[in-house]
Amino acid sequence: MLWLKALHIFFVVAWFVGLFYLPRLFVYHVDVVEQSAHQRFCVMERRLYTMTTIGMIGTWIFGLATLMAAPEIYMKSGWLHAKLLLVVLLSGYHGWLKTRLRAFAEQRNSKSERFYRVMNEVPTVLLLAIIILVVVKPF
Repeated sequence: MLWLKALHIFFVVAWFVGLFYLPRLFVYHVDVVEQSAHQRFCVMERRLYTMTTIGMIGTWIFGLATLMAAPEIYMKSGWLHAKLLLVVLLSGYHGWLKTRLRAFAEQRNSKSERFYRVMNEVPTVLLLAIIILVVVKPF
């Protein structure tokens, strides 16, 4: 069980690295005018998204494996249900990042630098809520 938890935490960290950094790349990509710079950003964003997706998949696999190792304990925990809801929201945010990545690749981004700066805070807020749920277990 501890190995599952350790791997789960590893993949959570890997996932969040991308969730934190990809919108930051978008902030810088908004102002790019040179085609070569645009292509460079597209490559960086695509590669980071791929690594971020691996982190998300690993998070889900090892999180669910941990859950299945002791379902009688976890399935009665209200905090876990709330955490899973937030992880589903994060997964949706992850998917939304893919739509933004495609928009940049096709040079049809319509969002501002400020928009991406604000959206860059979404995973921070959700991570804080998840950590509080896991550590404090308020319900």
